[in-house]
Amino acid sequence: MRYNHAELFAGVAAAAAERDCIVSKGQRLTYGDVAARVNRLANLLLSHGITVHRPRTELQPWESGQDHVALYLYNGNEYLEGMLGAATARAASLNVNYRYVEAELAYLLDDAAPRAIVYHARFAPTLAAVLRSLEQPPRLLLQVADASGNALLPGALDYEEALAGSSPVPPSTTPDPDDLYILYTGGTTGMPKATLWSQASLLDSAVTAFLPEGMTEAKSLAEGVAVALASEPRVVLPLPPLMHGAAQWLALSGILTGGTVVFPDTVDRLDAATVWEVIDREGVRVVNLVGNSFATPLCDEFERGGHHGRSLQLVGVGGAVTSAPVKDRILRLLPHVAIADVAGSSETGSQLSNISTSAQPATSGIFTPAAGTCVVDEDRTRILKPGDPETGWLARHTAIPFGYLGDREKTERAFPTIEGYRVALPGDRARHRADGDIELLGRDSVTINSGGEKIFAEEVEDALISHPAVRDVIVVGRPSERWGHEVVAVVELLPGHEPSDAELLADAGQRLARYKLPKAIVRVDAVFRGPAGKADYRWAREVAAQQPSAQMEPSI
Repeated sequence: MRYNHAELFAGVAAAAAERDCIVSKGQRLTYGDVAARVNRLANLLLSHGITVHRPRTELQPWESGQDHVALYLYNGNEYLEGMLGAATARAASLNVNYRYVEAELAYLLDDAAPRAIVYHARFAPTLAAVLRSLEQPPRLLLQVADASGNALLPGALDYEEALAGSSPVPPSTTPDPDDLYILYTGGTTGMPKATLWSQASLLDSAVTAFLPEGMTEAKSLAEGVAVALASEPRVVLPLPPLMHGAAQWLALSGILTGGTVVFPDTVDRLDAATVWEVIDREGVRVVNLVGNSFATPLCDEFERGGHHGRSLQLVGVGGAVTSAPVKDRILRLLPHVAIADVAGSSETGSQLSNISTSAQPATSGIFTPAAGTCVVDEDRTRILKPGDPETGWLARHTAIPFGYLGDREKTERAFPTIEGYRVALPGDRARHRADGDIELLGRDSVTINSGGEKIFAEEVEDALISHPAVRDVIVVGRPSERWGHEVVAVVELLPGHEPSDAELLADAGQRLARYKLPKAIVRVDAVFRGPAGKADYRWAREVAAQQPSAQMEPSI
């Protein structure tokens, strides 16, 4: 069965209206409550002409025939209502990074051309500064009140008041499985790009592992809803910001199957104490994190005491390096859980997984591929067989996006046809091992060419972060007269630890060839990451550039 998100949610909500759907900011909303709010938002959008205008069959892969709704929000019920309300109106929601400064925000809004923007009041000043410069100003501004106390922008509507004045009756739209799901890439290594998915393909690619068994094989919507509701409801906690794809996918796995999506009381930063409070209070079974930057403070808080975590069954990690020692630490504290290290991208969904348990030592870098995952050769002309020693490009076929919004050239480059398969190539380097597993080496855009050798930043990060004194690290290249580029590690140490550079390099040298070791280590008080926990390589390059260049002897 190919599902449209709005249609599936409406079916689940009609059959389980009294179940808890979302727990956010001290309020508990049932499926009936959320369905009414979703319909109110959809009817409001439709009253402003915000909907679909051209069917998918008439469009090129890089084109959208639907109006767009930008979600410029912290985590909460409004975000999920925005996604589902837009889908119900047959518009397409899109994620906005709330850390963006004015120039970055203006770029994204001009690129996406949203007809509506739903935003928290805290972001009103930044939004106001760019609205007049936009090529296509939005028709509708919906401001969600918050503790900032910022007044409504001129022409904006208060979100709650606007919903109260709109009808809760389901609109007479006919959602389609090929209606768009839009996800902007993080832009950590370049300008953000909007990936255009069909809603059905997104579920098949990114969410299917979390769906009840038999749901994708259902012959009808009614059968799929019945399968979903017959399974045991799960309480899920998407901890990264919902502007991050993995957080959206975990939330969808809950809200589209009759489960409960919960959020901690503090959502503008990682507050480990409130995270554990909501896990224990609500009986959270599944939570996802982004790398050591999330996992370490959560472990620190748990060790301070007062939390039990007994309900947790699965901890998902991804988006940044989660080292084997940190995974082992989680398993020591919570020996009953499984850790799913999931690798993927905006272009491929959840593509690779690595499961660790207390009975199976944690590893990193080696993954089990999801359906359709493969590795293609350097020239992008053939699919490599398992056991081929060549380093190639990680790829996926079958359930993948249509393309990038408004960009034919990048679409054709990133989604070529190879051996009869249309594949997605997000830019990651990998090897397909003889046992069928895939060794993930890292993103090509942050690969460092030093002395004629290609060095993958993530591989070096993984080796350095295994040292017990290293709290976080980002590895970048910087120009060097001798090497072309040299490897530099920007390192944050744990309090009370002061290992020498030689000690850090000796430890990393147990896992890396000598030529891959950093030529310089720059210590910082805190490694800067985006709100989703992903490495900010531009920031790290700036930090590295401020330090003297290394002139170490080459390693053979």
